[in-house]
Amino acid sequence: MTSRFMGAVILPGALVSVPLARAFVKAALRLRELTNDESDEYMVLLVVSELVTNSVRHSNSGRRQGGLVTVKLRAKGPVLRLAVVDEGASDSAPQVRRVGADSDGGRGLELIEEMALKWGSYEVAAGRVVWADLAVTACVP
Repeated sequence: MTSRFMGAVILPGALVSVPLARAFVKAALRLRELTNDESDEYMVLLVVSELVTNSVRHSNSGRRQGGLVTVKLRAKGPVLRLAVVDEGASDSAPQVRRVGADSDGGRGLELIEEMALKWGSYEVAAGRVVWADLAVTACVP
Protein backbone atom coordinates (compact mmCIF):
# COMPACT_ATOMS: atom_id res chain seq x y z
CA MET A 1 0.00 0.00 0.00
CA THR A 2 1.46 3.32 -1.02
CA SER A 3 1.56 6.46 1.05
CA ARG A 4 -0.37 9.50 -0.22
CA PHE A 5 0.74 13.06 0.49
CA MET A 6 -2.35 15.03 1.48
CA GLY A 7 -0.94 18.49 1.94
CA ALA A 8 1.12 20.86 4.00
CA VAL A 9 0.75 24.33 5.43
CA ILE A 10 3.42 26.74 6.67
CA LEU A 11 2.36 28.82 9.66
CA PRO A 12 3.89 31.45 11.93
CA GLY A 13 5.68 30.15 15.01
CA ALA A 14 2.99 31.63 17.29
CA LEU A 15 0.04 30.31 19.27
CA VAL A 16 -2.32 31.87 16.72
CA SER A 17 -1.21 29.01 14.44
CA VAL A 18 -2.86 26.32 16.59
CA PRO A 19 -6.43 27.00 15.38
CA LEU A 20 -5.11 27.59 11.86
CA ALA A 21 -3.45 24.16 11.90
CA ARG A 22 -6.69 22.57 13.15
CA ALA A 23 -8.67 24.26 10.37
CA PHE A 24 -6.19 23.04 7.73
CA VAL A 25 -6.28 19.45 9.03
CA LYS A 26 -10.08 19.44 9.39
CA ALA A 27 -10.49 20.68 5.81
CA ALA A 28 -8.02 18.07 4.50
CA LEU A 29 -9.80 15.26 6.34
CA ARG A 30 -13.20 16.27 5.04
CA LEU A 31 -12.01 16.98 1.50
CA ARG A 32 -10.47 13.52 1.24
CA GLU A 33 -13.27 11.90 3.29
CA LEU A 34 -10.68 10.32 5.57
CA THR A 35 -12.81 10.11 8.66
CA ASN A 36 -16.39 9.03 9.02
CA ASP A 37 -16.34 9.13 12.77
CA GLU A 38 -16.49 12.29 14.90
CA SER A 39 -14.21 10.73 17.52
CA ASP A 40 -11.54 10.10 14.84
CA GLU A 41 -11.72 13.73 13.76
CA TYR A 42 -11.59 14.96 17.35
CA MET A 43 -8.52 12.80 18.06
CA VAL A 44 -6.67 14.04 14.96
CA LEU A 45 -7.49 17.68 15.76
CA LEU A 46 -6.38 17.28 19.37
CA VAL A 47 -3.08 15.73 18.30
CA VAL A 48 -2.31 18.45 15.74
CA SER A 49 -3.16 21.07 18.39
CA GLU A 50 -0.72 19.53 20.84
CA LEU A 51 2.05 19.12 18.26
CA VAL A 52 1.80 22.72 17.05
CA THR A 53 1.51 24.09 20.59
CA ASN A 54 4.66 22.20 21.62
CA SER A 55 6.47 23.43 18.53
CA VAL A 56 5.61 27.05 19.24
CA ARG A 57 6.35 26.86 22.96
CA HIS A 58 9.50 24.74 22.96
CA SER A 59 11.34 25.35 19.67
CA ASN A 60 13.20 28.21 18.10
CA SER A 61 10.22 28.63 15.76
CA GLY A 62 8.31 30.24 18.61
CA ARG A 63 11.29 31.94 20.23
CA ARG A 64 12.43 34.09 17.35
CA GLN A 65 10.54 36.66 15.36
CA GLY A 66 9.63 35.28 11.97
CA GLY A 67 9.83 31.65 13.10
CA LEU A 68 7.75 29.12 11.18
CA VAL A 69 6.16 25.71 11.69
CA THR A 70 4.99 23.39 8.93
CA VAL A 71 2.16 20.88 9.31
CA LYS A 72 2.23 17.92 6.90
CA LEU A 73 -0.34 15.17 6.33
CA ARG A 74 0.15 11.78 4.70
CA ALA A 75 -2.25 8.82 4.55
CA LYS A 76 -1.41 5.15 4.16
CA GLY A 77 -4.41 2.87 4.37
CA PRO A 78 -6.08 3.34 7.76
CA VAL A 79 -3.14 5.37 9.14
CA LEU A 80 -2.81 9.13 9.04
CA ARG A 81 0.64 10.61 9.71
CA LEU A 82 0.69 14.12 11.14
CA ALA A 83 4.11 15.75 11.13
CA VAL A 84 5.13 19.15 12.43
CA VAL A 85 8.43 20.62 11.30
CA ASP A 86 9.94 23.39 13.39
CA GLU A 87 13.32 25.05 13.84
CA GLY A 88 14.28 22.75 16.71
CA ALA A 89 15.91 23.74 19.98
CA SER A 90 19.29 22.83 21.35
CA ASP A 91 18.04 23.06 24.95
CA SER A 92 15.08 20.66 24.69
CA ALA A 93 13.90 17.52 22.94
CA PRO A 94 10.38 16.12 22.71
CA GLN A 95 9.75 13.76 25.62
CA VAL A 96 6.77 12.61 27.63
CA ARG A 97 6.69 14.25 31.04
CA ARG A 98 4.65 12.77 33.84
CA VAL A 99 3.16 15.71 35.72
CA GLY A 100 1.08 15.94 38.85
CA ALA A 101 -2.69 16.28 38.83
CA ASP A 102 -2.48 19.91 39.91
CA SER A 103 -0.15 20.95 37.07
CA ASP A 104 -1.50 23.44 34.51
CA GLY A 105 0.29 21.86 31.56
CA GLY A 106 2.87 19.40 30.36
CA ARG A 107 0.51 16.64 29.23
CA GLY A 108 0.64 17.15 25.45
CA LEU A 109 2.99 14.33 24.51
CA GLU A 110 1.44 12.08 27.15
CA LEU A 111 -1.92 12.53 25.38
CA ILE A 112 -0.30 11.89 22.01
CA GLU A 113 1.37 8.75 23.35
CA GLU A 114 -2.04 7.48 24.48
CA MET A 115 -3.86 8.26 21.22
CA ALA A 116 -1.24 7.53 18.56
CA LEU A 117 -0.29 4.15 17.19
CA LYS A 118 3.25 5.50 17.50
CA TRP A 119 5.01 8.85 17.54
CA GLY A 120 8.54 10.14 17.43
CA SER A 121 10.88 12.88 16.41
CA TYR A 122 14.02 13.30 14.37
CA GLU A 123 16.37 16.09 13.43
CA VAL A 124 16.51 17.59 9.93
CA ALA A 125 18.64 20.36 8.43
CA ALA A 126 15.86 22.88 9.06
CA GLY A 127 15.35 21.79 12.69
CA ARG A 128 13.15 19.00 13.99
CA VAL A 129 10.18 16.90 12.91
CA VAL A 130 7.73 15.54 15.47
CA TRP A 131 5.23 13.07 14.03
CA ALA A 132 2.33 10.90 15.12
CA ASP A 133 0.63 8.00 13.33
CA LEU A 134 -3.11 7.83 14.01
CA ALA A 135 -5.63 5.14 13.14
CA VAL A 136 -8.60 6.54 11.28
CA THR A 137 -11.58 4.47 10.24
CA ALA A 138 -12.03 5.59 6.65
CA CYS A 139 -8.64 6.33 5.09
CA VAL A 140 -9.01 5.67 1.40
CA PRO A 141 -6.14 3.65 -0.16
